[in-house]
Amino acid sequence: MKFTQTLVLAGALALLTVASIAAPKPTPAPAPVAAPVAPPAMASGFSGIDAFVQLGQMGPGVNVLSEDPGWTDAAKARFKPEHFKKIKAAGFGTVRIVLNAMSHMDDYFVLETGYLNRLDTMVNAALDAGLTVILDEHDYNYCSQDTWGCRQKLNAFWAQVAPRYKDAPNRLIFEILNEPHQDFTPEMWNDQIKQTLPIIRASNPVRNVIVGPGSWNSLALLDKLELPVIDRHIIVTFHYYVPMEFTHQGSPWVPQYKLTGRTWGSDADLALLAKDFDTVKTWSDKWNRPIFLGEFGAYETGPMASRAKYTNAVARAAEKRGFAWAYWQFDKDFIVYDIAGDKWVEPILTALIPPKP
Repeated sequence: MKFTQTLVLAGALALLTVASIAAPKPTPAPAPVAAPVAPPAMASGFSGIDAFVQLGQMGPGVNVLSEDPGWTDAAKARFKPEHFKKIKAAGFGTVRIVLNAMSHMDDYFVLETGYLNRLDTMVNAALDAGLTVILDEHDYNYCSQDTWGCRQKLNAFWAQVAPRYKDAPNRLIFEILNEPHQDFTPEMWNDQIKQTLPIIRASNPVRNVIVGPGSWNSLALLDKLELPVIDRHIIVTFHYYVPMEFTHQGSPWVPQYKLTGRTWGSDADLALLAKDFDTVKTWSDKWNRPIFLGEFGAYETGPMASRAKYTNAVARAAEKRGFAWAYWQFDKDFIVYDIAGDKWVEPILTALIPPKP
């Protein structure tokens, strides 16, 4: 399948931007839902699929393309389109493409043409490899600090991207926003869902969409997540890095978690994992919503034996309860693939996808 790139943004989106950036307001107006974008032709076309059925077809997943320099300069890319075939061959069925798109918008919130072309290339390559593809808008740090700007840009992003891919196969899934937190409160996030989901639904009325709770997609906030009851094409996500003292020890961006050599795998550790995932399963059964564990993993500086044990235990706990999952991440950090060495990190890969007997 190939895209023919066309992108024409009408003045409505620009006018929305100009009017909205003049002064902050308590609640931003949504971007226009009828985005005047002529999306690329998709040879395979779209047909709706039940959210639970799709979840069952996703298979093991992995996050890809986080902060890859190729989004700005393809010549500097770490991740190449051919990596999708390697991911598929290793036994994965899903990739979650991490998009920090808001830094690729102009002053009128219009996405750069080069960025969209690069996205087309990656979506094409992943779908052609036979993978389910999640487009994850991932500007969570920016959104946690400038909620007013983020909310406008988030609506503008989906007003452009959703129509662009409206004819893509149902193996393409949209994820509204990764890990809203801090100033982006759970209450604000619920309000944002009410704005952004209709923008997507205007062009993709029955495509499955991933939405998670506030406070870093925390399972503890599931009860505060408000979803439209009649929309059954929603997959609910949560992220899991418990305990942070183990999974993030030695990571430079959270220096409070010092490198201690802490291990994982005691009876208490396993019991907490089971308790947490049972909580998610209970919520899922109550509300009849499929569950996607969108991120988990343990940082490289921890002991490898414990990292592998943790990775395996989390993946199996998810599968036992009928959750799909995606490991964080392919490369950059928490890596399962060594791009420089062109090889898998075997202890982590084997923990994720154990060899068949």
